[in-house]
Amino acid sequence: MAQGTTNANTVSVVGKYYGGFEFSHKVYGEGFYNFKLIVPRLSDYSDILPVTVSERLIYGTELESCRHNLVIQGQLRSYNKFVDGSNRLILTIFARDLSILEDQEEVKNPNQIALDGYICKSPLYRTTPFGREITDILVAVNRSYGKSDYIPCIAWGRNARFSEKLRIGDRIRIWGRIQSREYQKKQYGGEVLNKVAYEVSISKMERVNENNRTDNNQGVEDCS
Repeated sequence: MAQGTTNANTVSVVGKYYGGFEFSHKVYGEGFYNFKLIVPRLSDYSDILPVTVSERLIYGTELESCRHNLVIQGQLRSYNKFVDGSNRLILTIFARDLSILEDQEEVKNPNQIALDGYICKSPLYRTTPFGREITDILVAVNRSYGKSDYIPCIAWGRNARFSEKLRIGDRIRIWGRIQSREYQKKQYGGEVLNKVAYEVSISKMERVNENNRTDNNQGVEDCS
């Protein structure tokens, strides 16, 4: 999978408009807007994901009143934002194409992402209070014009044990889904804030060697 192209970072999500429509920024006269998309999992839970879309893709579309599923193809992008005195990594699905799925037939896999990038921080292996194995990974994915996106990922079970051994600079390919996760953060004054994190939950992964050969570890443990 070539680096520096859109093939290194591909996202496909299907869900319904959830709110939060607001202006984001403008580039060369083209306006971009943010909104939230609610995407169902295989379980009863749903992920509420941030989307950034060009005004040209939604021209003539009343998103806020749309009751049909939206089909979005694009990339998962990151940028730094200065919040409360420190830099925060912000993630958003950057829409390259958006369409309305008027036929309400069931979508078998409404949340898919594939990444080809490099480990840029030492993986962190841990276990939950219930004994489930998890490894946190930060993956750098090259983008056009010398930019990179930094994507937090989570591996589970045998994928967690496999990825624990990865080193900074290792190239990996990842397949999975984007998830939203609520958590609480305690402030210095004792106040507890409810926050939401976004990350990639890995279902399949492989390490790419220098000669482009792959070491496979294709566990398919779903964390729905």
